[in-house]
Amino acid sequence: MAVNKPTGDNARKGAVENRTQLNNPLTKTSTKRNKTSGEFMAVKKSAKKFKGVRKER
Repeated sequence: MAVNKPTGDNARKGAVENRTQLNNPLTKTSTKRNKTSGEFMAVKKSAKKFKGVRKER
């Protein structure tokens, strides 16, 4: 039986497009970056990673 997707549950299918994350070795935090323009968007306060964002190599 088919079930409609629940709305408002903040569930994401796949990764966020056009964004990557990298580790800042000085502060030991993750930094989110826009893939097209290259600008830095956000920095995590904790040492955890962003959810659903690809890692840069």
